[in-house]
Amino acid sequence: MRADLVRGDLLDQPVEVIVNAWNRNIIPWWLLLPQGVSGAIKKRAGLKPFLELPNLRPIPLGGVVLTSAGKLPHKGIIHVAGINMHWRATETSIFDSVVNAVSLAQKHNFKSMAFPIIGTGSGGFSKEKALKIMEGALSTLSTSIHVIIVDFAPRA
Repeated sequence: MRADLVRGDLLDQPVEVIVNAWNRNIIPWWLLLPQGVSGAIKKRAGLKPFLELPNLRPIPLGGVVLTSAGKLPHKGIIHVAGINMHWRATETSIFDSVVNAVSLAQKHNFKSMAFPIIGTGSGGFSKEKALKIMEGALSTLSTSIHVIIVDFAPRA
């Protein structure tokens, strides 16, 4: 399996589900100041996806949960626990986040999904290294889901 790499805004991708690089869902979202992808989602989707998170279990590192997409045009948001309790990503957390997000998308019969480059914000990974890990994870999978990895570029 391979993914298309595009530059742009994750939230503007023509896919059924987007991936939010989240945390382990132990600290209530309202105690955090969502940044990066989460901040953009909160701004454009509204609070609904984040209000659903407390009803979901703590997420194991590399694990995933699905919420609605709020005001976004997508069918859902897959939140991946890409960072540990020290707010750092690991090779394993990035790899497992990708594999588990694709598995969850398959389970819900999504045909397309878009990922940010996981682990590059507060996670501390370089874009190049994180992208290589994500591509490695995707190469282990066999699926018909169209996957896009989005290298963020602000709107012109």
